[in-house]
Amino acid sequence: MAGPRVVVIGAGVVGAALAEELSARGWDDVTVVDQGALPKPGGSSSHAPGLVFQTNPSKTMAELARYTVEKLTRLDCFLQVGGLEVATTPERLTELHRRHGWATACGLDARLLTTDETVALHSMLDPDRVLGGFHVPTDGIAKAVRAVEVQLAIARERGVRVLDRHEVLDIRTSGGRVTAVVTDKGDIPADIVVCCAGIWGPKVAAMAGTPLPLTPLAHQLAWTGPVPALRGQTAEAVRPILRHQDADLYYRERYDRLAVGYYGHRPMPVRPEDILPVGDAEVMPSVTPFTPADFADAWKETRALLPATRDAEIAEGINGLFSFTTDNMPLLGPSPEVEGFWVAEAVWVTHSAGVARAMAEWLVDGHCASFDLHECDVNRFEPHQLAPEYVLTRDCQNFVEVYDIIHPLQPPENLRPLRVSPFHVRQRELDARFLEASGWERPQWYGANAGLAEGLDVPAPGDWAARYWSPIVGAEALASREGVALYDMTALKRLEVSGPGAEAFLGRMSTGDVARPVGSVTYCLLLDADGGIRSDITVARLGRELFQVGANGNLDLDWLARHRPRDGSVTIRDITPGTCCVGVWGPRARDVLAPLTRDDFSAEGFRYFRAKRAYIGAVPVTALRLSYIGELGWELYTTADMGLKLWDTLWEAGRPYGIIAGGRGAFTSLRLEKGYRAFGTDMTYEHDPFEAGLGFAVKMDKGDFLGKSALEERRASVGRRLTCLTIDDPTGVVMGKEPVFDGDACAGYVTSAAYGYTIGKAIAYAWLPARLAVPGQTVHIGYFDRRVPAVVAEEPLFDPAMKRLRA
Repeated sequence: MAGPRVVVIGAGVVGAALAEELSARGWDDVTVVDQGALPKPGGSSSHAPGLVFQTNPSKTMAELARYTVEKLTRLDCFLQVGGLEVATTPERLTELHRRHGWATACGLDARLLTTDETVALHSMLDPDRVLGGFHVPTDGIAKAVRAVEVQLAIARERGVRVLDRHEVLDIRTSGGRVTAVVTDKGDIPADIVVCCAGIWGPKVAAMAGTPLPLTPLAHQLAWTGPVPALRGQTAEAVRPILRHQDADLYYRERYDRLAVGYYGHRPMPVRPEDILPVGDAEVMPSVTPFTPADFADAWKETRALLPATRDAEIAEGINGLFSFTTDNMPLLGPSPEVEGFWVAEAVWVTHSAGVARAMAEWLVDGHCASFDLHECDVNRFEPHQLAPEYVLTRDCQNFVEVYDIIHPLQPPENLRPLRVSPFHVRQRELDARFLEASGWERPQWYGANAGLAEGLDVPAPGDWAARYWSPIVGAEALASREGVALYDMTALKRLEVSGPGAEAFLGRMSTGDVARPVGSVTYCLLLDADGGIRSDITVARLGRELFQVGANGNLDLDWLARHRPRDGSVTIRDITPGTCCVGVWGPRARDVLAPLTRDDFSAEGFRYFRAKRAYIGAVPVTALRLSYIGELGWELYTTADMGLKLWDTLWEAGRPYGIIAGGRGAFTSLRLEKGYRAFGTDMTYEHDPFEAGLGFAVKMDKGDFLGKSALEERRASVGRRLTCLTIDDPTGVVMGKEPVFDGDACAGYVTSAAYGYTIGKAIAYAWLPARLAVPGQTVHIGYFDRRVPAVVAEEPLFDPAMKRLRA
């Protein structure tokens, strides 16, 4: 089929792969442009060492890497020598068990090795230094320059134009959409422009008015002279590629020499504007001079780990530029500012072909069916996350931590606090232990509640799960079930959708029936065209033309804005920064609120899933009768200037009932007892409502909505289910992303987990085949070096009759 006029900026390993993938789908008017000479135009791909380790905590990134390996192997651009990670400390050995779990959950063939097995695979290792290893046989070396050459050659045969030595000077736009790419050799007309410019990405994206949170950072790569132990080696590489993450090092062979890559040096950021032009660079623009002093520790450690290198010297080295982002994920998707401008940035060779396939599907089909891209979407960032200071600071910190052992809950240490709710001053007085979410300081538990934990038999999880845990978490959970608690919900994204077309718009975009009376609240989903879940939202009707949408993040705002009618009948506004929210939850919640208001908060006067405007003391609020913890209560919203007064009013009124402040640790436990799903964790774009257990939120008998036709096909064949598991062993509290086994076969993976203090068991939600999602079925969770027995349970585990919520 004929396609639109597409210009791909950048002919590195991503741009070349994208050209091939687009042409394979029939788009025949594609032009690839690069300022350098092909197939080695001078970006990161031209000097990349090409090591491909597929294992990643992100399922999406692992799948992108696996596709890249499969494609490059098929194109004879990959040396599949395997990948080996070694542990020289007990902590790293434990971490390798976690990585083995990730790999297994993602379907990668992987093995944990003893010291002897590790040294047998890589004979240069000092056995006295190595405690064990982690081996993935399908890892290896991507031949990046050859991959560029081969994929562009295939694309050319299908009619793709490839223009090297063309410097992009500007992106021409008209009426808010791209029309051409301006080069030093003339304009190239375009309906779609895809920026695959790598380290130049921010510079090119700025031409289209799109800020890109990416920093080029120099990374040291050195080559030894001949290593006597490799003398006579005729194959480019025999041993696996090697990572020594305890010292920020990696290695690969090149005949009788060894490449040594190092991340342990100081961050060396370079502004995209300061990267040398192609003609001025001594080697290539992405290569800066080697700084031997920064490499001294790397060479010392290399000689200790690989004794054979003591008879060799460093022969050459570079400080090569690579792209880093604030969350270590790629930047993919369409610009919110300019229609037709897309980016595929911060993509390393490891994920290049997978990203190209994902982008081609997205461009041609309107959505990506092969990969869940919610973690990669360029529109995921909050405004403060695009600030130059934020981008530079976080990107440099990510460079420092690239091989560190990072706990799933570990918050960043710099640029904090950034966002605080009006309740923050009171939370500090209560000795809150803060983690971070989208820049918000969010209490995990409160030291002031330590007394509640005294005398309680609160089981302690294992060491890893307990790193950001306290017995106070259990005490707060139980106190919420027995009395009343305040939970700071300010970090939840809040959107105001208004205008004469608001009702019809939200009805078309969501799975719920929002055409209900003022004061109604609807839980529903946003779907993609293929029926996949893009988000779960609550829609509160506050007026005939006014709705408040409780969303999950900036992607929801972007998604709704892209589909908004162009006739001006709908206005969408992010009201999160100027407002706040506190959840008043627990069986005594009504006792606290009733004396504070003249409005009717009785069970009959304020029913479950209803909303009303009211006054709590002197504070005007929007009250929604919802509860994320499965107890009687309300979400109370007010403006930021009134937030502290609202907290103080509630706190004073709650004293006779033993009111407490509850943290996120207790919140997570309580929501899992109630079976509430969290988007981005329990379900993502790849899942549909029926397999996620959210079919009740889909009103198939209402009018048409986005994704409806696809859902009609998908609901007939549910092959997997999001399944509730319970674990009797309190030390078996897992963290998420662990593999789930049926016998010796990996059958699925964990999403959310916590200890259920009310039910007295650990809880894990997991994706499993429908045949295993049967109450009473026993499976095992792979948790580090253990197999933890778990049993499929009926859900919800707590208050299945909903009596407490509706009290």
